[in-house]
Amino acid sequence: MELMGSGGPWALSLPLLLFAIGLFLLFWWRTEASPQRPLPPGPRPLPLLGNLLQLRTANILDCLTKLQDTYGPVYTLYLGSQKVVMLCGFQAVKEALIDHGDHFTGRTEIPITKRTVKGQGIFFSEGELWKQVRRFSLTTLRNFGMGKRSIEERIQEEIQFLVEELRKTKELPFDPTFFIRRSVSNVICSIVFGQRFDYNDKKFQILLDLIAENLQRVDNFWVQVYNLIPTILDRFPGPHQQLFENYRAQMRFVEEIMVEHQASLDPSSPRDYIDAFLIKIQQEKADPSSIFYPENLLISSLDLFFGGSESTSTTLRYGLLLLLKHPEVEEQVHEEIERVTGRNRRPCMEDRSKMPYTDAVIHEIQRFIDIFTLGVPRSAIVDTNFRGYTIPKGTIVMPFLNTVLNDPEHFEYTGTFNPRNFLEDDGSFKKNEAFMPFSIGKRMCIGEGLARMELFLFFTTILQNFKLQSTVDRKDLDITPTLKLLGKLPPPYEISLLPRL
Repeated sequence: MELMGSGGPWALSLPLLLFAIGLFLLFWWRTEASPQRPLPPGPRPLPLLGNLLQLRTANILDCLTKLQDTYGPVYTLYLGSQKVVMLCGFQAVKEALIDHGDHFTGRTEIPITKRTVKGQGIFFSEGELWKQVRRFSLTTLRNFGMGKRSIEERIQEEIQFLVEELRKTKELPFDPTFFIRRSVSNVICSIVFGQRFDYNDKKFQILLDLIAENLQRVDNFWVQVYNLIPTILDRFPGPHQQLFENYRAQMRFVEEIMVEHQASLDPSSPRDYIDAFLIKIQQEKADPSSIFYPENLLISSLDLFFGGSESTSTTLRYGLLLLLKHPEVEEQVHEEIERVTGRNRRPCMEDRSKMPYTDAVIHEIQRFIDIFTLGVPRSAIVDTNFRGYTIPKGTIVMPFLNTVLNDPEHFEYTGTFNPRNFLEDDGSFKKNEAFMPFSIGKRMCIGEGLARMELFLFFTTILQNFKLQSTVDRKDLDITPTLKLLGKLPPPYEISLLPRL
C-alpha cells in the first residue's frame, strides 16, 4: 500500500525511474536498433553519456588508436548524444578533407565557443560569414607582407631583440617560455596591431598570461561539464566563469587598440589588419547583412593573434628541448649553419634550400611533437556519402592528425625523433605528403606560410648564436608531452645558452 501512498518514497522515485527507462530505450533505439544506421562502426554508446566513460583515461591517444585497430580508419564515437566520426591515417584524412573538402567545412558550435566567439571570427565561424572573413583575412595578411620579403625582415628584426635578451641570461639556467612567446607574438602583432610590444610592457604580458591561462582552463573539469549542461552552469559561479571573464579581458585589450585606430584612421593608407577591417566596416555600413562590424573585428583579430603566436612559440620551445635531448642533431645543425651562413650573416629564407638537414630537423620536430593531435574538428554541411557510409549533416568530423603524422606507410621512423624521415639517401630534403601539422583542405591554418618562415628563421638564428646546454643529464631529460584537450605542450624545463664565439 505504501507504493501508492502519497507520502511513500516510491511515489516520487517510480515516475523518475520510468522516465529514465524511457530515455534509455529511446537512446538505444536511435543509436543501436535502427535498421538503417548509416554511420561508420564504433563502440556501443551508453545512454546519455555516449562513449565518454571509455575516453576518460590517462592516455586518450592510446584509447583512440586502439579503437582504430578495432574498427578501422573511419569509426564513430558519441560524446554524449553528439556523433563524432574519427578519420585515421593519411588516406582517410586526405579523402575527406581534399576529395570531399566542400562537404566538411562546417564547425559544430560547442557551448564555450557559443558564449565567447558566438559563431564569429575565423576559427569557429562557418557558412558565408566564414568564407568572407577568411578570404578578407588571407588577402589582408598578404598585403601586409605574409610570405614576402617584408615580413621576413620583420621576423629577422624581432629575432635580434630576442637574441639580445637571451644574451642577458649570461649562461644561467632559465625557462625559455617567456622569451619565445613574447618574441613570436610580436611578429603577428606587427601585422594585426601595427606595432610590437616591449618585453617589459605589462598590459601585453597580461594578454599573454590570459591566453595561457585559458589554454589550461579548457581542460578544467568544470569547463568540460559546462559543455554538457551549459544552461544550468550559466547561473552558477565557478572556475568555468573565469574562462569567460578572461576572454572578455582579451577582447577589451583589442578594443582599446581598435578605438585608437579609429581616431587616427586614414582610409587611403591602412597600417595593419585592424585598419583594413575598419575600412571595410565603413565601406559596408549601409549593408545590414555585412559581416564587417566591430565585434567580428575584435574576434577575428584575437583569432589571428592566437593562431600566429601559440603554435609557433610552442613548437620552438619543444624543439629546443628535443635538441637538448639529441646533441648529435644540434651539432649537425651547427655545422650546416656554419657552412652556409657563417656566424656573422643573418640567416634568410633563401638559405633554406641550401640547408636540407636543418630543414629536415624542423619538419621532424613538427611531426614528432604533433601539437594538434586531434586536428581542429570539422562538421558535415550536407549529408555526405563517404567510403560506403552516409555521414549526416551536422556530424562532427575529426581528423586524427596523430595517426597521419605517424602513418607507417609514409614515415619510416614513427616512434622516435629522427630527421631521416625527411631526408633522401643522398642527404637532400625529402618532401612527404603526409606532413600536415597545419591540417589540409579549405579550413587549414591560414598562417601556415608565416609559421614556416618563423620556425626556420628563429631556429637557425638561435643556433647560429648559441650552443644549447641542459641543466640536467641529457639521459634524464623528460620530453613526454603534457596532454591537453586542444593538443600537446612540452613539459617544463630550463636551459642554458652558451654564446658561440
